Amino acid sequence: MSDEPQAAIYTPDTAIDALAEWLGAKVQAGDFPETTVRFRNDRAAARVGLDALSNEDWARHFGRFEPLEGNLPSPLALKYHGHQFRVYNPEIGDGRGFLFAQMRGADGRLMDLGTKGSGTTPFSRSGDGRLTLKGGVREILATEMLEALGVNTSKTFSIIETGEKLWRDDEPSPTRSAVMVRLSHSHIRIGTFQRLYALEHADEMEALVQYCLEHFPGPALPQDAPDRDNPAVILMHNVVERLADLAASYMVAGFVHGVLNTDNMNITGESFDYGPWRWLPEWEPGFTAAYFDHGGLYAFGRQPEALHWNCGQLAVALRMIAESEPLIAALQRFGPLYMEAVARRWCWRLGIAERGVEQDSQLVGLCEKAMRETKAQPDAFFFGVRRALNGIGEGVSNYLDGEIGEMLKAYTLLNSSHEYWQDDTPQSMVIEEVESIWSAIDERDDWAPLQNKVSALRRTGEAYGCPPTAQGHGG
Repeated sequence: MSDEPQAAIYTPDTAIDALAEWLGAKVQAGDFPETTVRFRNDRAAARVGLDALSNEDWARHFGRFEPLEGNLPSPLALKYHGHQFRVYNPEIGDGRGFLFAQMRGADGRLMDLGTKGSGTTPFSRSGDGRLTLKGGVREILATEMLEALGVNTSKTFSIIETGEKLWRDDEPSPTRSAVMVRLSHSHIRIGTFQRLYALEHADEMEALVQYCLEHFPGPALPQDAPDRDNPAVILMHNVVERLADLAASYMVAGFVHGVLNTDNMNITGESFDYGPWRWLPEWEPGFTAAYFDHGGLYAFGRQPEALHWNCGQLAVALRMIAESEPLIAALQRFGPLYMEAVARRWCWRLGIAERGVEQDSQLVGLCEKAMRETKAQPDAFFFGVRRALNGIGEGVSNYLDGEIGEMLKAYTLLNSSHEYWQDDTPQSMVIEEVESIWSAIDERDDWAPLQNKVSALRRTGEAYGCPPTAQGHGG
């Protein structure tokens, strides 16, 4: 999350080799006119021992995609199906990206380097396999803000401008092009399991489950969980726990992903693949991020429902190798786990110690009501309440008026000594600032506003620290 990473020694580990024959297709990266390094995330690179690369070597590996030493000799475009806005699509897969490398992080966990905008693949259909530079900049901003707010997210590892002009229907064209690399613990999606289910590949399904359990282990199952020794059931419980927490983290962050399709659901619970995302300008459950989401399927307030539904599709796929009853039992845990995670994360963001799900949930309800009535921007609300609780600043005492203030008197304050809480305004990511940062790059090639924003967001993450995890769960 927002803690400083431990330094790591580069340790390649291509665990995906055991599945590669049927999980993906070997591909080549596009040949780009230029490779200008625009963003390198040395904080993330330190996690995998790659922060000492020169800019020249960085461009060779993450712009030209020359293999890293001891790593995958050829990139692997992964195969998967998925429900896209609840419509099943068997004709997808990595259409403009691939798995480039795998290695162990400082904590010993397996890490993936995957791409976006790296060229066409057998799954590109009519797409050009490219990424706009604006899309890359937006992904930097999304991942840095989410990490600061404690959301389990992929890290934007690298952005390299590639010198091509792209035409897009949803933004002024021609526009500049880029290739992006993201760091995460996995690129295995719910849609990966859906493909194996559709093809009736039971042996491969069992192998994929074992791969996930070996490399992305989760907490012990509840003692009363039926068929708790079945690998598919164990994985189902793990994914339900992770996605319930992810849904809660979106809500507490005031974040709208926009495209919560099953092919965008990482089984590690890491949020990734940021397209039309937005942060709330005010607390509005019906707020949508994607202009093409006409029915509001993935509106802010419907995100928990969307992730629960996606977990249900994983259960359907896993029925190939497990009985329905224990999978349904795992799925039924989503609601209570989600409520616990919202309460836990809400208290963390307010800077108070938890007092129990029932009381904390009442507080959440009062805060939501206050934000709806006052039309407060969520970042300003959380910031203002936390400052008021700690007696910081002027003009913020109104946040403690009425029921919220009375209820908060029973809570114990957490440490809010970081200098961030002395700022006049909080860091936020409303669309006007996003567009301003992009305009500076697009019109003047001025990258300072982006660099300054990244630094400010990392400072915000330092102030918050890591969010608490559920009792008995690892960090």
